[in-house]
Amino acid sequence: MASEIETALYTVATPIGNLGDLTFRALDVLKNVDVIACEDTRNTVKLCEKYGIKTRLISYHKFSETKRAELFLDYLKEGKSVAIVSDAGTPLISDPGEILVKRVVEAGFNVIPICGACAVITLLQSVQRTGESFKFIGFLPRIKGQIENVFLKNKTENIVFYESPNRMEETLKILAKVRPQALTSIGRELTKKFEEIKTAPIADIIQNLIPKGEFVCLVHMEQDIKIDNQIIEKVQTLKSLKICDKDIVNILHVFFEFPKNKIKEVLFKL
Repeated sequence: MASEIETALYTVATPIGNLGDLTFRALDVLKNVDVIACEDTRNTVKLCEKYGIKTRLISYHKFSETKRAELFLDYLKEGKSVAIVSDAGTPLISDPGEILVKRVVEAGFNVIPICGACAVITLLQSVQRTGESFKFIGFLPRIKGQIENVFLKNKTENIVFYESPNRMEETLKILAKVRPQALTSIGRELTKKFEEIKTAPIADIIQNLIPKGEFVCLVHMEQDIKIDNQIIEKVQTLKSLKICDKDIVNILHVFFEFPKNKIKEVLFKL
């Protein structure tokens, strides 16, 4: 039974590769709204054909955002419902939709998120990293100096960014130049047949790079010297309580999220 669709803008996440990743709720919404705003109708129609979605498709991309926003706002004013999708993943996450959402909210209509696939989260849920926090950059700037600044200014954060296959190798070489010891994770063709997820030092990533398909990348944070000092202090405290090295590693890793290799380094030096 279809859920009740209200007069609102639905921001609907669609699969990033494997069409089986569409949620039941997203399917229900796409089948029952009055119109779907999509980045490229040629891509969205493939999803529609697979799931028997007959809803009218209207293109809405970065070159037509302002003009088409008015069109979809008119639909809402007529009491109709609108869904927006990107070619893959979640709208507004480095994809069109910001202008439309702004206009819809200003006009007093609801924006209802329909969650689902997102390349950033897909990569993060498959690689180990220090700490839970991360900084999403989106697509990096085009100028080499600006790219260098992004990598240098965010050394103590886990940063995630998208990159196209034709720029990927050059971007990684810039990273290797300014941060030669950087631990890097890449996700290529996520959820597709030739999916590749790899974590390694930047030099190894470059050496084995296959520059095909869409990429999402994670540059792991570098440990601040302050963290080393914190580990030393806590290790000394635990040692004074006659706690064995193995338990010290587990305690500091679980309760303070210190990397196990860092804790072991400190233990070895003390």
